[in-house]
Amino acid sequence: MARVVRIAELEIDPRHADSYRALLSEEIEASVRLEPGVLFLFAMSVKGSPHCIRVVEGYADQAAYEAHLLTPHFLTYKTQTADMVLSLRLIETDPILLKAKDGRYSG
Repeated sequence: MARVVRIAELEIDPRHADSYRALLSEEIEASVRLEPGVLFLFAMSVKGSPHCIRVVEGYADQAAYEAHLLTPHFLTYKTQTADMVLSLRLIETDPILLKAKDGRYSG
């Protein structure tokens, strides 16, 4: 089973940074709680640039990623944040080793 890991680089309109962060937090919480194929979602901002967001996304496989894109919580997030996002770049990766201290993300 090939894990899917992507890095999303987003630039958010600074006027909407707080609202965006709240909506992103809701979406991540729902995705991790409700979707078995979502292995991890880590969101952070670039130090000193709170409107520059990076999200590291891990899915069990391509089908899990595609299912995630169709969930009600993800579609709501995309709709509600569409006017806040100035740019979005998705970086495809080839995972070398996925490991976490608790072992849940080994892959």
